[in-house]
Amino acid sequence: MRTAKRVPRSCRAGAQPAVAYLAGVTGPLWIPHLPAYVPPEVDIDQVKADIADDGVSVAPGAAADVPALRDVVEDAREDGIDLKIVVIDFNPPIETPLRDIATEVGLAYPGSTVLALSPNLAGTYSPAFDRVTLEAGQDLARTGDSVQSSKNFVGELTDSHFPWTPFTIVLVLAVVIAVAGTRLLQVRSKRAGLTEPS
Repeated sequence: MRTAKRVPRSCRAGAQPAVAYLAGVTGPLWIPHLPAYVPPEVDIDQVKADIADDGVSVAPGAAADVPALRDVVEDAREDGIDLKIVVIDFNPPIETPLRDIATEVGLAYPGSTVLALSPNLAGTYSPAFDRVTLEAGQDLARTGDSVQSSKNFVGELTDSHFPWTPFTIVLVLAVVIAVAGTRLLQVRSKRAGLTEPS
């Protein structure tokens, strides 16, 4: 004997008979990450080779900035940051390709912090800094001048920030102690009220 399964209301609507199929789907149900998109104008292998020389890869039109960018890389190294800088001469439609370029370079040079710049955008990658700090530096690296942008980025990474985590822990502990103390005083005053003679 065949048993009919209840067909959802959305499938019953309309003149066409509804047929439900159960398919066995194999393979991953989600992609762990999107593949990197490096614009076709960027030769990522050449970028990685340029980075190997001095930590800097620039588009041919920005060759005059190379000595100043090398100085920024050296200053960052003195501050304990293994910085790599990539400068391209066009703006992609969004920042994602710059982040993907930075990620590709960062994976080729493990432990390095990478700043990828275009005329008006920036993308970053680093295993040493959290995403909030990187994006704060990335926001300051949108000046249109690759040297100044790089200096701003390094400045944000090396700048001391307010220690929010310890502050939050201390604040939460203070609130817990205040609540516990208030409750303790309430219980004591209630007990004292019950034991007093009338």
